Amino acid sequence: MFDKDGISFLVDRTLLQACGEIKVDFVDDGFRSGFSIYSARPVGGGSGCSGCGSSCG
Repeated sequence: MFDKDGISFLVDRTLLQACGEIKVDFVDDGFRSGFSIYSARPVGGGSGCSGCGSSCG
């Protein structure tokens, strides 16, 4: 678990090892608003998302 600016993040250790550094950002762009998740080493998978390194809204 990581705490950043009063927000707690729970990240699976296996995923963290596979992805490396992870960046979570909130984008407020009208109909495209939501969270974007990026990683140093993209991996495939996820539902409705092409994996770490892609923007998932």
